[in-house]
Amino acid sequence: MSSEKILIIEDEEPISELIKLTLESGGFSNIITAFDGETGLAAARAQLPDLILLDLMLPGIDGLSVCRRLKHDDTTKNIPVIMLTAKSEESDIVVGLELGASDYIVKPFSRSILIARIRAQLRKFTESGNSDEIRYNELLINRELHLVRLGEEHLELTFTEFEILALFASHPGRVYTRNQIVSKIKGDDYPVTDRAIDVQIVNLRRKLGVFGANIETVRGVGYRMRQQAEY
Repeated sequence: MSSEKILIIEDEEPISELIKLTLESGGFSNIITAFDGETGLAAARAQLPDLILLDLMLPGIDGLSVCRRLKHDDTTKNIPVIMLTAKSEESDIVVGLELGASDYIVKPFSRSILIARIRAQLRKFTESGNSDEIRYNELLINRELHLVRLGEEHLELTFTEFEILALFASHPGRVYTRNQIVSKIKGDDYPVTDRAIDVQIVNLRRKLGVFGANIETVRGVGYRMRQQAEY
C-alpha cells in the first residue's frame, strides 16, 4: 500500500466515497475527506497531505478560491492540487491552472485515469540523482551543460526551446497554460504573446522530429508532455 496522504475536497458524499474507494483499490490507504472549502482548507493546513483532489463546485468557498488560498499559504503552497470539475468551460480550467493547480480532470472520469494522474503528480520525475539532469524516455536534458540528446542525436535548441522542453519533460502529464510557460521561463509580466509561445512549440516539435508528437496541445488550455512517450 502507498503511504502518501491524499485529501479529497468534494461536497457530494457519494462521489467522495467513490473516489475514496477508487484510491483504495489503487493502493492508497491514507485518505482524508472534507465536504466544503472551509473544512478542506483546515484539513490541508493541519494534515499537510501529499496531494489534494479539489472539486471546483463547492458550497461556501468555491474550489478556485480554495486553490488560491492554498497556493498563497507557505504551509500548503507546494502541495500538488488536481482539480475535479463537472464543468468543461475552458476558463475555469485555465484559471485553476494559473492559480497553481497541477492538473485537472473533468467529470465523469475513468478510475484508471484518476489513479494515473495522481501517481504522476506524486512521482519524482528525474530518474537520476543529479538534479541538473532530466530523463524522459529516450530524451536526456542536462541543464548544467545546456545539452539535449534524443537517443544518439544531439539537438541544437534556442534558450527558450530548451527551457520549454525541460519544463515539460520534468513534469510529464502536467498541463501548462501559455501564461504559465512564459512566467516560469521569463518571469512575470514578460511581454510575450500567446502566438509567440505557439511558434516556439512548433519549432521545438520540428527539431524533435517524430518524438515531438509527445508534446500535446490541450485545446483551449495549453500544452503538456505525454504521461508516457508514445513516439
